[in-house]
Amino acid sequence: MTESEPLGPRIALFEHALRLHRQHPDGALPRDGEPYPDDEHYRSRPSTRRVRDRRLYGADVAVILDTHFRRPDAPASDLVDAFRDVYVPIHRNDHIVAAALRADRQRVRQTGRWLVRHSNDRSAATVGLALLATDGAEDDIPLIQTIGLLSDQCGPLAADALQRRRGGAEALQWLAERVTGGGRVYVVEALCRQGAASSRPWLLRHACDGDYLNGYFAGEVATAAHLHEAITSPDADDDLIDHTGRLLRTMADCAGMGMTLAHYPPAPVVLAAHAAHLARQPPTANRYVDAAMIAHCLTAGPADRYGCTAAQRDRVVQRYLAVLDQPDWRNAVRAGLDPTSNFYAWFAEHIAARLRLGAFSDLAGSDER
Repeated sequence: MTESEPLGPRIALFEHALRLHRQHPDGALPRDGEPYPDDEHYRSRPSTRRVRDRRLYGADVAVILDTHFRRPDAPASDLVDAFRDVYVPIHRNDHIVAAALRADRQRVRQTGRWLVRHSNDRSAATVGLALLATDGAEDDIPLIQTIGLLSDQCGPLAADALQRRRGGAEALQWLAERVTGGGRVYVVEALCRQGAASSRPWLLRHACDGDYLNGYFAGEVATAAHLHEAITSPDADDDLIDHTGRLLRTMADCAGMGMTLAHYPPAPVVLAAHAAHLARQPPTANRYVDAAMIAHCLTAGPADRYGCTAAQRDRVVQRYLAVLDQPDWRNAVRAGLDPTSNFYAWFAEHIAARLRLGAFSDLAGSDER
């Protein structure tokens, strides 16, 4: 089997991702790379019904692969349209893995590479990525990273494929810096599982980007990166302190998604350390908002919901409020938030009013709980 030029009038998904990456080399692709080149064809095809038994997801893909690999001379291009009428999982799938393990390893690798690089159909490209995820060849890292930039479709399998390779931690961090949304969840989770010391500084300062989906992995980041050790250091830098605020804010209000403060044993220590560091930082609107959101969450329910005793919770809340009530912090949030924005109105009504924050005391109803 030899590689050939991309098929059909549409460009391959890999080429689409590569072109966008060249335009945005250090950031996420606009709209996560959407629309994809196959959007028109993808929407027009009949909807594929999933079988009711989740255990059978991917079984029909495996049948197609088994049939293909039994034909020694069948080119990978035969598979480009083979998955148009079946449901293709975007996560690691036991049936597809088993089909790959039943076939010749070198042929599986070549087929995966060809489908990822040349498929102009997302289903075929995803199957190619799934095949590469069963292998560990380091040469495929750049290929996997590039298709992984289309994170909503390819992020989960790209993360799975990279974590199985030597050098995977560095590759995952590169990808995590360039994806957003749901796909980023899988990449950061894989980075946490790697446990590489080289990734710890990034996890401690950049893993949470403010998206609400951070709730799925914030606790994993705090645990894997040993946040309690880093934030209790007197030499903690501003990036670490700010990111700790985002982690705490997320973990205080992510029930149903990921680990909450109630299930994070160092919560009291980390909260106290963050509040202490905050008092020594220059005021900014973002720091003000994060601290206020943490304090608000801590007062919204019983202390044990946040991993604290009542005394620990009360001390931390008072420490946050003492910082937020300082004149320079009041001025910072007034200057940094747009008073005409929806967020400002929501924050003033639901957070500032409950905490009786002085920066918002001129608003009607701010003295009511």
